[in-house]
Amino acid sequence: MILNLRYGAIVLLAASMVTPAFAQDSGADLYKAKCAMCHGADGLGATPAGKAMKAVSFKDPAVIKAPDAELIAAVKNGKNKMPPNVGKLTDPQIKSVVAYIRTLQK
Repeated sequence: MILNLRYGAIVLLAASMVTPAFAQDSGADLYKAKCAMCHGADGLGATPAGKAMKAVSFKDPAVIKAPDAELIAAVKNGKNKMPPNVGKLTDPQIKSVVAYIRTLQK
């Protein structure tokens, strides 16, 4: 009985240490995987793909002034030549990407 309790405690402890890493992707990691190929690591859109698709720089005053809800909608639904990410990213993932984009604007 005591061995079962110890084993259960060890399993729960191990699961609590592993689960957060899998349950939530960071905005930076998602950005690098899904956005950087066009928008670039710096968010300027100066990559070959970004130039071809006319990706707007995240440092553009209009993007800086845009509310988060507008950026979330653009990521979710697509904008201009950018494809939609609805069904590819969850709402929390999209919010974390937008939060990361805001760090690129500084």
